[in-house]
Amino acid sequence: MGNRLSKIYTRTGDDGSTGLGDGARVGKDSARVEAYGTVDEANSCIGVLLAADVPDAVRELLIRIQHQLFDLGGELCIPGHAAIFDADIDALEAQLDQFNEDLPPLKEFILPGGGEAAARCHVARTVVRRAERAAVTLARLEDVRPQPVRYLNRLSDLLFVLSRVLARASGHGEVLWKHERRK
Repeated sequence: MGNRLSKIYTRTGDDGSTGLGDGARVGKDSARVEAYGTVDEANSCIGVLLAADVPDAVRELLIRIQHQLFDLGGELCIPGHAAIFDADIDALEAQLDQFNEDLPPLKEFILPGGGEAAARCHVARTVVRRAERAAVTLARLEDVRPQPVRYLNRLSDLLFVLSRVLARASGHGEVLWKHERRK
């Protein structure tokens, strides 16, 4: 593959527009740009999580997810393009079930925290939730396949479970919400 970006700045966006993957120009504040931009932000948050100390199995999974998020962003950037499929969602569910299997049942809400990696995972989870909301907004305005929204929904669930796993692995443990703290 040759150089994909030979010049980083083009000045074509100085008017507040940007190019989609199909060559169409839209406003930088369009719902489509918001959706794939937030997916990119979520991917960056996972990169920040990967800069922390995480178990190898989690690291390998998160790297695969980063590639899929890049694909998902491409799907949202190119109207009519398909890059995320039911099998991708099924694979997330299988990983979610596997990591959740050894965790104790939840009896209280969990607050973000539990060590550096777990806290970073919580941030990634909340940005993925925002990406999901942006994709839902886009889907109400334009044609979007259901798979990207479903993928983001499952991914946020998986990141929640991984934050629990990481909190326990770090020795910090989970930070439980104390609903009776004011009594």
